[in-house]
Amino acid sequence: MISFAWPYLLLALPLPLLVYFLPAKRQVQVAALKVPALVTGLDAGAQADTNKKLPLFVLSLVWLLLVLAASRPQWLGEPIDIPTEGREMMIAVDLSGSMRVEDMELGGSTVNRLQMLKVLLGDFIERRVGDRLGLILFGDDAYMQTPMTFDRETVGQMLDETVLGLVGQKTAIGDAIGLAVKRFEQKEESNRVLLLLTDGQNTAGRITPEQALELAVAKGITIYTIGIGADVMLQRSLFGMRQVNPSSELDEKTLTELAEQTGGRYFRARDSESMAQIYQLLDQLEPVEQDQQQMRPLTALFFWPLALAMIIALLHLLWLNLPTGRLSRDSGA
Repeated sequence: MISFAWPYLLLALPLPLLVYFLPAKRQVQVAALKVPALVTGLDAGAQADTNKKLPLFVLSLVWLLLVLAASRPQWLGEPIDIPTEGREMMIAVDLSGSMRVEDMELGGSTVNRLQMLKVLLGDFIERRVGDRLGLILFGDDAYMQTPMTFDRETVGQMLDETVLGLVGQKTAIGDAIGLAVKRFEQKEESNRVLLLLTDGQNTAGRITPEQALELAVAKGITIYTIGIGADVMLQRSLFGMRQVNPSSELDEKTLTELAEQTGGRYFRARDSESMAQIYQLLDQLEPVEQDQQQMRPLTALFFWPLALAMIIALLHLLWLNLPTGRLSRDSGA
């Protein structure tokens, strides 16, 4: 629906009519200077000047467009639900070297852990309507990839563009939690949730998971941890195929403690199906905010009539200059 920010300016539309219908000033001087016939060429110039006057309809159209632009037309969009209470969810993703292990199946194909995580976590992010989401990537250190935002599309895109080895080969779980705590401090009133996904144990960083846990408890942050990796994987060796445990380095004890001490839960994702079930369970544990207000977005439209008025005026001025050039060439001949 179109509305006007300053509708009272539309009252200026009839002003040119008032000027047009004002009584003309009475001419007092009767005498006139007669021009000799030898300089009749001046009459042609006067006629050209007369032809240069802007037609009334062009002036009216330009005036109408300018008044419309000044009244600030805007498009009032459909109502959008926004939460009255903010929920902030930080997602910390492990990009260590072990995430390249291909022990996951997705769509009938064997993929590495990061590829599976991108697909299923991307679907989870898309469902978090109304939440402010942030993305942390950690390896040798922890980095803020996407600050807190309502733009789920951007968060999903930044996740999809991540590559293995981007932040090193080790696993700094403590630094990832510490960085999340620091970012959460920027907003006091919110439901603070950290979703941490890893397939290993803390092997790098400036602070330990235990120190980071103390900070999270003090700030009231709920941590949900997900351990990624299959329990059994076939591996080729000199003696043929043998079974190995690709998740032998997964520190489930620490991940469980991080979750339980903050009121969260630890989940084990052994395959894509279990990972999808975990995200569905998280939707139930941390539901999307239902108490919402409505907002109608406004899109400014004033530049359309303003641009059209300028184009019309410019084209007419160019058109008026054409007869002038032709008269000049005739006079020179």
